[in-house]
Amino acid sequence: MQLTSPESLIFWTTIIFVVFFILLRKFAWKPILGAVQSREESINNALASAESARLEMQNLTASNERILQEARVERDALLKEAREMREKMIADSKAEAQIQGERMIEQAKTAIAAEKNAAMAELKSQVSTLSLDIAEKLLKNELSNKEAQTKLVENMLGDVKLN
Repeated sequence: MQLTSPESLIFWTTIIFVVFFILLRKFAWKPILGAVQSREESINNALASAESARLEMQNLTASNERILQEARVERDALLKEAREMREKMIADSKAEAQIQGERMIEQAKTAIAAEKNAAMAELKSQVSTLSLDIAEKLLKNELSNKEAQTKLVENMLGDVKLN
């Protein structure tokens, strides 16, 4: 058997492979398996962490959605309350303006009536003064004449009827 023949190469290759396999098994197999197992554990741990992080994110998302919904409801309630307050303020202002307008109209009517009464009183006073002046002048004129006086007295006596 020659060392360079194909049969001997197969033999020596097989022997080297078996020795190499035994050495690997004795010295390298355990550390390689340990590294693979630790790698597998770290991958499993990472997957578990990712799953717990995903669940936590879902919980946070649900919580955020709930908080956001509550904030929307509160915002809507505040807006509704603000609208109601605005409408109430507008209605109150309109009512107050209406009352003040009516009060001003009443005051103006009262002032107009007072001015009218004052004007009527002054007009009556002037008319009575003027009438008295006219009557006085007429009577002076009529009574200065003796014949006219007599005629006036007779006319007045004729107008008066005795019971």
